[in-house]
Amino acid sequence: MRIFGRSRVRTTALALLAAAALVGGATVSTHAAVAPVKKGPASVAYIEVNSNSMLNAGKYKLANGGGNVFDVAVIFAANINYDTTKKSAYLYFNDNVRRVLDNARTQIRPLQAKGIKVMLSVLGNHQGAGFANFPSKSTATAFAKQLSDAVNTYGLDGIDFDDEYAEYGNNGTGQPNSSSFVYLVSALRASMPGKLISLYNIGPAASRLSYGGVNITSAFNYAWNPYYGTWGVPGIALPKSAVSPAAIDFAATSSSTAAALARRTVGEGYGVYLTYNLDGADRHTYVSAFTQQLYGSDAVYTP
Repeated sequence: MRIFGRSRVRTTALALLAAAALVGGATVSTHAAVAPVKKGPASVAYIEVNSNSMLNAGKYKLANGGGNVFDVAVIFAANINYDTTKKSAYLYFNDNVRRVLDNARTQIRPLQAKGIKVMLSVLGNHQGAGFANFPSKSTATAFAKQLSDAVNTYGLDGIDFDDEYAEYGNNGTGQPNSSSFVYLVSALRASMPGKLISLYNIGPAASRLSYGGVNITSAFNYAWNPYYGTWGVPGIALPKSAVSPAAIDFAATSSSTAAALARRTVGEGYGVYLTYNLDGADRHTYVSAFTQQLYGSDAVYTP
């Protein structure tokens, strides 16, 4: 569970999402619907699927206008694992992530039908494999293909990179290098030009965005602060409309802090507001504390 300093196993909002969806002439999802328009930042919800349902992200609407509170729901989390026999990284789904993906019709499509984009977060798993230590361009490209294949197979809207818990060096793996993440993200963007790619701004990969004259900053649709309950502008040269300096944890951030961070988000002109750990309880009072600041409306909960 992410808290301050640590993490575990993390224009209009619709206009921003639509612009990302149309990169390269592709659509984000054939299942997506047009949600009621709302003005304000895009709200993102990381869902810990080991204990909570993805469908929680679709249970909140704005009292004024009926727009979705959450524009993006992130499946937290798949892993980058290491095969010690083949000496290569591979994409791994635990039982709970697998259950969501295999039941996309009931766990993902209902959100997309409401106009909510569904992304898959990928996280290190203590095995030495990470986004920043692929030994060659070909190995980075091979992992990018696994990611894009997962997006296509399960009808997802994109990939989120969270470079934590890799424990670089375990199992004889290498330490972070300068080229790895650039090769990985470049290949992923090339293979899914119309999808979303986001950066959880932490770990060695987050500071290795340029190599050999290639800068991958523009490959990202979003970047956000990784420390919940705080304000911190990610160190990536994306426009304010694509950045969330605010980050809250439903289980650990007070509603007053959530409201203050939302107010600052609007006041300083940022276009994204990040939340983590949304559970299945009725949180409309808490959610209303920040939606009042972001959108000028209370939130309504529908089980």
